[in-house]
Amino acid sequence: MEDLIQQLHSSPAIHGLARSADGQMREFHRKGVVDLYDLITDEPSFLTGGQLADRIIGRGAALLAVKGGVASVHADLISEPALQVLTDAQVPLTYDRLVPHIINWTGDGMCLVEALTLDINDLDEAHRLIGEFLQPRRATL
Repeated sequence: MEDLIQQLHSSPAIHGLARSADGQMREFHRKGVVDLYDLITDEPSFLTGGQLADRIIGRGAALLAVKGGVASVHADLISEPALQVLTDAQVPLTYDRLVPHIINWTGDGMCLVEALTLDINDLDEAHRLIGEFLQPRRATL
């Protein structure tokens, strides 16, 4: 995991990284959960037994990671709701900073995806809701 964290910090353009159990890598360059959502949707078994390192993990990202079968996670910044999701799923994790919730991009409230998934525990339902949320926004992400 240390090498994954080093690679995450090697460029400000990298927002996250996923490594499959067999060593394949995926870089995330878009803000938010778009790349993680697309990975879980397009390659549902990629994260099974794999690792995820991300700059920011909120509850939505945590639910997606668990749905993908991730074996371990690192977050530079993680929200308390995301930490709870990963802890409940018994996913080993490290993080640098814990916050009550993730702030939205405009800095005036809670991250919209975190708010959307705050009361959702069903992984498939979370995936569906996040997909519906992202669909009209894809052109700007």
